[in-house]
This record gives sequence, structure tokens and C-alpha cells, in this order.
Amino acid sequence: MPKPNDRSKARSAARLAAVQALYQMEMEKTPLRQLLVEFHQHRLGGEVEGAQLAEAEADFFDAVVAGVDARGAEIDALIGAKLAQGWSLDRLDKPMKAILRAGTWELIARADVPKAAAISEYVDVAKAFYEAREAGFVNGLLDAIARDVRA
Repeated sequence: MPKPNDRSKARSAARLAAVQALYQMEMEKTPLRQLLVEFHQHRLGGEVEGAQLAEAEADFFDAVVAGVDARGAEIDALIGAKLAQGWSLDRLDKPMKAILRAGTWELIARADVPKAAAISEYVDVAKAFYEAREAGFVNGLLDAIARDVRA
């Protein structure tokens, strides 16, 4: 059985990979099954530019990606409802949409993950791509969604 810290790292790696997969799915319209196979064979826990990536929890990665794919309309509606007046999901760039979609899915589908932990994880993912302002946006939006879906 993996140590709690190892599982936490594996989940964090799975979340980051899921965001990357969701981005690829939107950019290239890669079918879900093909995308999952590609990530399992070449990207989960591999090496990038000489750095060894943390081993991702593959089942969790699959659940996030497939869950966002299956519940996309519901997830987009939840995100859209929390955007400022005059903003739409189409105005957000694709990496941001992938982060928000994955985080929203986890909030609505994984009651076993504490909401603060889920939000914090996706804020950390946002920090890998953006500055503090955007990470704060992710925090605020996911927190607003969590208040509605995790009453």
C-alpha cells in the first residue's frame, strides 16, 4: 500500500496530466479512448527534458478526463454561471478552461476529496501555467462552485 504522501504526489501528478490531456482533447479533438491510451503509454510518469515526472495515479487520471468528457455540458454551465457579467467560457484560454473543468468535475463527482484539497490542488496546477492573479481566479471560481455543489 502506498504511503499517504506518495498517494498525494501521485494524485497531484494525475491532476496535472488530466489538465494537459483535456487541453489536448480540446485543441486536437483527440477521441477519449485514444487520448487515454496515449497518456498511459507515453506521458504518465515519464521523463520530460531530462527530468523524471512523478508517477501519476492512472485510475484517478482516467476518472478526471473521462468524467469531464462525460459531463462537459453540466461542468461548463456551472463555470459559466460563476463568470463575471459579460464573460463567457469562450473568452477563457484553453489551459484555463481545462483547469476549471477538471476542478469542477472533482468538486461535483468526488465527494471523497475534501473541497479545500481539490481547490488547492487546481490552484497549484494553475501556478504551473500562470501567475498569481490567474491562480487567484481559479481559487475564487472553484470556491464559488464548491459552495453551490457541496452544500
